[in-house]
Amino acid sequence: MHTGTAHTAGSPPSGTQYELARGAQRATVVEVGAALRSYSVEGRDVVVPFAEDEIAPAFHGMVLLPWPNRLRDGRYTFDGVDYEVALTEPSRRAALHGLVCWERWGLMERSESAVTLGIDLVPTPGYPFPLRSEVTYRLTPDGLDVDLTTRNDGDRDAPYGVGFHTWLSPGPGPLDECLMSIDAQAWIRPDDRLLPVGVEAIPGPFDFRTARAVGSTELDDAFVDATFSDGRSWITLQGADGHTAATWMDESMPCWQVCTGDAVAAPGYRRAGLAAEPMTCIADAFRTGDDLIRLTPGQAHTVHWGLTLDPPRG
Repeated sequence: MHTGTAHTAGSPPSGTQYELARGAQRATVVEVGAALRSYSVEGRDVVVPFAEDEIAPAFHGMVLLPWPNRLRDGRYTFDGVDYEVALTEPSRRAALHGLVCWERWGLMERSESAVTLGIDLVPTPGYPFPLRSEVTYRLTPDGLDVDLTTRNDGDRDAPYGVGFHTWLSPGPGPLDECLMSIDAQAWIRPDDRLLPVGVEAIPGPFDFRTARAVGSTELDDAFVDATFSDGRSWITLQGADGHTAATWMDESMPCWQVCTGDAVAAPGYRRAGLAAEPMTCIADAFRTGDDLIRLTPGQAHTVHWGLTLDPPRG
């Protein structure tokens, strides 16, 4: 079974590039982080792409597991045992976005319009739980569908969560001129480290349940109590060109993280798009237990989400 590909001198920072095509749709999935580097329809970007010779600027397109978002102080307790992982965001004393973002995922299957990548998460002192994850990106007549399944290959229960760091593209115009909508009924108040304080009603400035202009709004916030229509919850971003880039998730994921990218340091990427991240749990779930998944030995867990341009919504 493939678990990775050898790095060769002169290869792209994101590793092997898997080009997908179906009709007017084009996508590029990469080896590092199993990231979606680009996705367009008739030449219009649905996600903010990054170049083949670039390192992903702000976790663009990456898979986030076994936890998405932040873990306070890199410490947690599970079944009475204390664990500590590396602080990958030292400025906030947090462990950010799990353990597989910068790892090479191995090729399992591919066709002209689909690719499946897999990884075996090696047990470490901070997370001694062996997991097997496989993700499939598939172009369909309606857009790009993504399925990810993670299996606990260990002999004890494992704490688990997953998210996806998708950056929706505003198209040729600025983010401020876009119309945004978020299908969720509640907001997570963050502290000064962007860690959760509590669930509250959505404040007026952050209320995008009805589509309206992004304007100067700055977001790096979680939204919960996602609402679903025909089994899907959506975040939409209509650009000045009239096209709408959209992320959807099914009921396997109940949470959204939304970020306008104001703190992105990479040149050219500040407020270049909207992070519309489907997640199974919000930040610090390893500590709070909120929406945390407990994978028993041999158990597999699957999530399903996707992207599209100009979704038909009633």
